[in-house]
Amino acid sequence: MSASVLYDAPGPKAILRNRIYAVVGTTVVLALIAISVLRLYNKGQLAPEMWDIFNYAGVRQGILDSLLATLKAFAIAAVLSLVLGVLLAVARLSEHKPIRWAATTFIELFRSIPLLITIYALWVGFLTNQSMWALALGLTIYNGCVQAEVLRAGINSVPKGQSEAAYALGMSKTQVMMTVLVPQGVRAMLPTIVSQLVVTLKDTSLGYIILYPELLQKARLLASNTLVDGDYPYVPVIFVFGSIYVALCLALSALATWIEKRGRGAKTGIPVASIEAAAVTPDVPDLPDAPIVK
Repeated sequence: MSASVLYDAPGPKAILRNRIYAVVGTTVVLALIAISVLRLYNKGQLAPEMWDIFNYAGVRQGILDSLLATLKAFAIAAVLSLVLGVLLAVARLSEHKPIRWAATTFIELFRSIPLLITIYALWVGFLTNQSMWALALGLTIYNGCVQAEVLRAGINSVPKGQSEAAYALGMSKTQVMMTVLVPQGVRAMLPTIVSQLVVTLKDTSLGYIILYPELLQKARLLASNTLVDGDYPYVPVIFVFGSIYVALCLALSALATWIEKRGRGAKTGIPVASIEAAAVTPDVPDLPDAPIVK
């Protein structure tokens, strides 16, 4: 029996005990799920009538409109937060102290303020009649600060030899940062960047507090204003709208995986010569023999 460096391989008793724990835990989880389903069924939340509301054209159109509103706010916030993140990351890595201090203060300030307060303050103070922009800008400011720290970590992870080689070629600081360090930092931190974009997508649900007609706002109105057999269809609405959020996050993760695979398979850089090409030597004129010094 082979043993790991970090832990000893379990013996027969440990294997039996782990199997018992797994069976007991699975049984408890399944029992809890069964109890929850039974209680929902007794309350009528799983009745077919509760799900019939989604067969109405008006309800489906409302869901589609709220989905488009969510994607619109997310698209604006995603693009602007990445741009802001790059600018803040570069500013925080600047050699000029005032620029570095200003970027650090901005990042630490808006990372400390709850996102909901930022969105509400923008809506009340500046964008009362533009709830979409209040939501998008609030998401941009907060997520831009988080993305800046992610990008800064990625840039710092690039070996120093990369920048030293670029400076040796005569490139300026801006060229080194934007063409050498930032692209490699983004590639290194791509999973974390995508994870934060997923958070940005889910945080669009905070738009309900400023009456922006996104998915959560539509779900709240639909569940609280639709009466079916004397009860409100909370469970069907939660299930349908939750499935939409899950599908959006999975689609975003799949897109990021495709981009990452495409980036790894990109054939960039100087091509390596083949063996046949390396074996062929160019015609070099004969040079006179060097004199022998006695």
